Amino acid sequence: MKDKIIYAISDSLGETAESVARATASQYDKEPIEIIRVPYIVSEQQIDEVLEDAKVGGHVICHTIVSISLRNYLHTKAKEYGVQAVDIMGPVLNAVGTIADTEPRMTAGMVHKLDQEYFKKVEAIEFAVKYDDGKNPSGFAKADIVIIGVSRTSKTPLSMYLAYKKIKAANLPLVPEVPLPEELFKIPPKKIVGLIIDPYKLNNIRSERLRAIGLEAEANYASVERINQELEYAKAIMRRLHCQVLDVSNKSIEETSSFVMQLIDRNRAMDNKQ
Repeated sequence: MKDKIIYAISDSLGETAESVARATASQYDKEPIEIIRVPYIVSEQQIDEVLEDAKVGGHVICHTIVSISLRNYLHTKAKEYGVQAVDIMGPVLNAVGTIADTEPRMTAGMVHKLDQEYFKKVEAIEFAVKYDDGKNPSGFAKADIVIIGVSRTSKTPLSMYLAYKKIKAANLPLVPEVPLPEELFKIPPKKIVGLIIDPYKLNNIRSERLRAIGLEAEANYASVERINQELEYAKAIMRRLHCQVLDVSNKSIEETSSFVMQLIDRNRAMDNKQ
C-alpha cells in the first residue's frame, strides 16, 4: 500500500500544524496516515525540498507559515508541483482582520511566547502557595520578594496578586511569641518589604475575621492592646532588617503591589549594573 503522508510545516515550532494534521488523520482511522512535522521553515529552498518529496509521493502539506513572502511562495510553487497545500492560519487571520482594529504582528512563534508567559505565571502561583505564611523559609532565597508583617495585613492576597504578575513572592507573619527563621537574615534587605497598618483599622479587620469564623470579636487576637504590641514588635524587626516599610492602612492590593513591583524593578536594574 502506498504511504500517505501529511507534512505539517511552519516557520516556528509547527505544533499547531501538527495538531491539526493529527486531528485530521484521526478521522481516517481505517488506514495509516503518517504525520511529518517540518519546523523552522525560513527559506524557499526548504519549501522546495518539502514540495519535491510531496510531489513524488503524492502527499499533502498543511502549514502555519506566518511570513507572507514564504506563504505566497509555497502556494505558488504548490500549484506548479500539483501538490495540495492547506493554509491553516491564513483564512482565520483574514477573517479576524475584518473585525479587528489592529494589524496582526505576522511574527512566528507567538503562541510559544504566550505559552512561556503562561508557565511563568503558573510557576509564580505555585511558588506563592508553597512559601505562603512562612511554611517553608528555605524558599526566601529563591523569592523575588519576601513580604513580612503582622497577621491580617494582606500578605497572602498580595503574594497571590504578585504571582499573577509573574513575580515569585514568599511571606512571613511576624508574631512576638514565634522565633524568626534564620533564613530571613540571609537575604538582602532590598528583597524584603514590611507591611504595617493603623492599629484601629487592624482591630476592625481582625474583629470581622473572628465573627466570620464564629468566635468572639473581643478575643485577645483583636484587642487594640495586643495589636499595638504586635506592631511594635514588627517595626523593631523591620528596623533590624533595614527593609522597605509600607503602610497599607488605606491602600488597595493593587496600590501595594504597584509599589512592590517598582521596588523589584529597581532591584533588578541595580543588579544588572553590577
